[in-house]
Amino acid sequence: MLVGLRTVFKQEFLYSAMKKLAAAALLALTLRAGAQTTVAKDPDIASMVKEVNPDSLKSYITRLVDFGTRSTVSSVTDPKKGIGAARNWVLATFQRFASASGGRMTAYLDTTTYAADGQRVASPINLGNAVAVLKGTDTGDHRIFVISGHLDSRRTNVMDGNGDAPGANDDGSGSAAVIECARIMSRHTFGATLIFVTVSGEEQGLLGSTYMAKKAKTRQWNIEGVLNNDIIGSNNSSETNIIDNTHVRVFSEGLPFYDLDKQAKMIRQLGLENDGKARQLARYFKEVGERYVDNMQVVLIYRNDRFLRGGDHSPYVENGYAAVRVTEMNENFTRQHQDVRVENGIQYGDLPEYIDYEYLRKNTALNLSTLANLAKAPGLPQSPRVLTRDLTNVTHLTWSAPLEGKPIGYYILVRETTSPVWQRKIWTTLTDVTLPLSKDNFFFGIQSVSSGGNESLPVVPLPGR
Repeated sequence: MLVGLRTVFKQEFLYSAMKKLAAAALLALTLRAGAQTTVAKDPDIASMVKEVNPDSLKSYITRLVDFGTRSTVSSVTDPKKGIGAARNWVLATFQRFASASGGRMTAYLDTTTYAADGQRVASPINLGNAVAVLKGTDTGDHRIFVISGHLDSRRTNVMDGNGDAPGANDDGSGSAAVIECARIMSRHTFGATLIFVTVSGEEQGLLGSTYMAKKAKTRQWNIEGVLNNDIIGSNNSSETNIIDNTHVRVFSEGLPFYDLDKQAKMIRQLGLENDGKARQLARYFKEVGERYVDNMQVVLIYRNDRFLRGGDHSPYVENGYAAVRVTEMNENFTRQHQDVRVENGIQYGDLPEYIDYEYLRKNTALNLSTLANLAKAPGLPQSPRVLTRDLTNVTHLTWSAPLEGKPIGYYILVRETTSPVWQRKIWTTLTDVTLPLSKDNFFFGIQSVSSGGNESLPVVPLPGR
């Protein structure tokens, strides 16, 4: 009898082991297949990308340059010249788009009085951002995605609010991208809400973006991503004379500025120095943007901004939001922060004739496709966990459905610890999966996926039992 029981137990053990091996083999095949899978384009997004028009972008920049100067300390009452006239024109343009949105888009000037600071503001000013809000169609979806550029320009002397400062590229190009995205996207529907904003005060110390980011934090806006565009329209650099309209940089912070003291122990223990919210947004921008825009490579720069410099994404980062900066690959410093002049045979000044409008079209399309994919996707998977009950060489992942939207499934993202980008996407309709991959050797992320194939931002699972 005992021998018979031993035989039965042995057979059951072997059968169980074979089942586990078969499951592991199937998952291994899935992994290999996932590495080769091409994610399909959403035809609605592909259609929007085709609508991005270099002539429209040129018309916006030409109009902005016509205001003479858009210095934050210039006139806000002159109807033809200065920051006031410029922001009123952007508002009117947003309102024109809103009239064709079926009531979903609204536009307004968000203004405040900024006191003299003894640095770059000599006397109190009326600081204003031109804002358009495209309300999401899902009443249960409170997510917000923001695209931003700065409207203000400057001369060599940042306190000069009278002389001409054309600001065609810095940051007429970023503002033009925001306006063009608003034009196209206002005619389409998205589950989440989109905000299009041209801020003032960047050259005076990120004043307009700081004002907006603090307001968002105080009012508890559920901002899941901010795309800040600053200097995205020129294809050539100073000094090196490199000409290239096929690459663009995206800057993202590594260690989170917000609550770093509270998160540092976990980040260090799990090796997540490269997996903050901003960095996930940057990787997403690269994957989705390159999916829809031909002949463009998004170059991920793993620092919050250019060396010792700052931009309008930083106030959002400092308030705990995922925000990145999009900037042309090779900056030309004869165009930035320069009075218009010819000196030693060199033309200085940020003039519209030095904009590459096809390059600007592609950079605008990168933004549009990323925004649209985010706003059409379900929300983030909830409570993602790596189960750590036992020490094993497999990885057991669990999560819950998102709070927003109705996903038809999920992607599990996989990359080696040394890889800057996700390397594999594994499809599943489950929320509890065991992978034959060691959590010692790989990082994992999880995305919700809509019926149209739109992916949420990835979330990184944390240890749990």
